[in-house]
Amino acid sequence: MCTCITYENGDFYFGRNLDLEYHFGEQVVITPRNYSFRFCREPQLSNHYAMIGMASVEKEYPLYAEAVNEKGLGMAGLNFPENACYVPEQPGKKNVTPWELIPWVLGQCANLTEARNLLGMVSLLHVPFAEALPLAPLHWMLADRSGCLVLEADREGVHLYDNPFGVLTNNPPFPYYLEHMRNYVNLRAEFPGEGFARELNLSPFGQGMGAMGLPGDFSPASRFVKAAFLKWNSQASGEGLAPVSQFFHILEGVAMVRGSVITPEGVPDVTTYSCCVNADRGIYYYKTYDNSQIQAVSMEREALDGMNLRKFPLVTGQKINWQN
Repeated sequence: MCTCITYENGDFYFGRNLDLEYHFGEQVVITPRNYSFRFCREPQLSNHYAMIGMASVEKEYPLYAEAVNEKGLGMAGLNFPENACYVPEQPGKKNVTPWELIPWVLGQCANLTEARNLLGMVSLLHVPFAEALPLAPLHWMLADRSGCLVLEADREGVHLYDNPFGVLTNNPPFPYYLEHMRNYVNLRAEFPGEGFARELNLSPFGQGMGAMGLPGDFSPASRFVKAAFLKWNSQASGEGLAPVSQFFHILEGVAMVRGSVITPEGVPDVTTYSCCVNADRGIYYYKTYDNSQIQAVSMEREALDGMNLRKFPLVTGQKINWQN
């Protein structure tokens, strides 16, 4: 269970909540331009765009959960159980496994248009990274300043959808959300007027009643609606770090508190980490469930023509700023 959003306020931002009941060895990883990406079926990329994101690293290979490349294109994988369908190798297609999809796209696409063209011939290959690392059922959100796409592979094939909301959560498939959002066209951030019946002269008794009916539970559909409402009604200065703070406030509105969601296995599902990437500058901001202080890693501070991964373990212990 996850929530991914885009946000434009001066710079362009891309990020997500990762909601999971366990850790997967996640760390912030910068892949420089000359790291050699090897793929199961597609030609290797010995030279490519640099990228930054959250990944586990297995055998010195970055398995990205989400990343943004140096050109400002972002991509994230989100849980898509019971719907995701991967297939054997398909002749005439670009056969890419789910675990290599993010670097394969971000390594060679400078923008959303190039990604759309590249993904038009993709087939998602049913090949796990290792026997002990089975494939996760995923769908993906891709975005840059120009727009947003959703990629889904189900039993009917691979689909690319334009995403006008700049938001993605989990099941159901994305076409559902295009219709579902129409149930909430009456919601607004403004103070509501007298709409029930003019003759009754009813007036609201508090602030925020224009959004009566906005979902507040943690289901994927409810998080989608709430994240979209918060994003599209967001107001913040575009100066300094105000957009970064605002981005995290939006994600907090759909984050999971430990104990509020219990998995079928009886384990609490939590927002393991939240991230916000300034896609224009390649700065990855994050905070974890147990450390609400924002941390940052920047591609601007690295030599991007190298060949070796730069790995930054997460700072997970809570930091308190004592003022006396």
